[in-house]
Amino acid sequence: MESSAIIAAVLSVVNTSRLIVHLFQRQMQRNRARRQRKLREDMNYERGTDLSQSTGPRPVEIMVSMGHVDPVERRFWARETSTDWWDRIVLQVWDESQWLRNFRMRKGTFLELCDLLSPALKRQDTRMQAALTIQKRVAIALWKLATPDSYRSVANQFGVGKSTVGVAVMQVAHAIIDLLLSKVVTLGDVQVIIDGFSAMGFPNCGGAIDGTHIPILGPDHQGSQYINRKGYFSMVLQALVDHKGRFTNINVGWPGKVHDARVFKNSGVFRRLQQGVYFPDRKITVGDVEMPIVILGDPAYPLMPWLMKPYTGALDTEKELFNYRLSKCRMVVECAFGRLKGGWRSLLTRSDLSQTNIPIVIAAFCVLHNLCESKGETFMAGWEVEANRLAADYAQPDTRVIRRSQRDAVHIREALKATFQSERGNQ
Repeated sequence: MESSAIIAAVLSVVNTSRLIVHLFQRQMQRNRARRQRKLREDMNYERGTDLSQSTGPRPVEIMVSMGHVDPVERRFWARETSTDWWDRIVLQVWDESQWLRNFRMRKGTFLELCDLLSPALKRQDTRMQAALTIQKRVAIALWKLATPDSYRSVANQFGVGKSTVGVAVMQVAHAIIDLLLSKVVTLGDVQVIIDGFSAMGFPNCGGAIDGTHIPILGPDHQGSQYINRKGYFSMVLQALVDHKGRFTNINVGWPGKVHDARVFKNSGVFRRLQQGVYFPDRKITVGDVEMPIVILGDPAYPLMPWLMKPYTGALDTEKELFNYRLSKCRMVVECAFGRLKGGWRSLLTRSDLSQTNIPIVIAAFCVLHNLCESKGETFMAGWEVEANRLAADYAQPDTRVIRRSQRDAVHIREALKATFQSERGNQ
């Protein structure tokens, strides 16, 4: 090839390269201008709900216009879309089934809860920021408690900062404890409870008691005390429930290593039952034995005149019948725990809260459970399936039997056994 032809070819390549570079630079400039224009539009839109009270261009706007920094990526501005989602979609468009699936209660119950919590959740706007509405803070807390979503995921959903989610959860939990715990988790009408258990087959019964383990992250101090017999870190929730599975007394905070019987004997409800002041003094006669109002427990609990538990060891027909009647009524507490964890699924995963905050949040769950039960909120079938799947990773420890019986308690249980057998023969 002649030198002139070679030179011409080289010049052609150079010119083509220059053209490509020029086109690339022009496209980059267009993209940059488009991003700057979009940023200004977003900023203009944002000023309508800006938390700052300042006026005029912000430092970031000035720096972008001078070319000192690149515009912020669009994912930052997605938070405004999430805020719009809460205000315009959830509050105005969602139907009852969507509320129930995501907040575990219908919109009416949610708004009532917000009204009940408003005395503790009212916040004043400051010069630096506007306070989140009570409804939004309660919604953030319920969403986090009802799902195993991460703090970041919930923050993006509602258009707030990650730390705001954690603050909202604890603010709402404290408000629930301060304002609602003593009103919602309470004994109520004892005669209605007795009648309810009597209809199920057990006379003069005022409740069923049990404990359940809530998974937690390993604490920094005394961590070994929180490892239960299944080998994971947990905290114990003890609950007494009525015939409808509503919590009437709770005790939470004991490490997972502690046996249910020890938790029970160190609880306030034990002391009040032992003193005979928890229930009214309403005795019935079973056979030739006087029987006070009793509660029902599993074999882990001590047999007391006011606490009936199943027979263990070799069982004859009469003992099997007694155990069947007791177990049928005692299942309400197991069902209550199942509905509690099925509705509020964060109880089924390891809580990353501090040892101080975990009991507060668990107690708040119990209040929310009672509130939803009293309002007749639907328990969706899918929740139980999901709860069983999550619970498989944290099996409940087996409770060992503590064999300590009192003479009066034995007599009462024997009289009940004979009565149940007699009733069966008369049917």
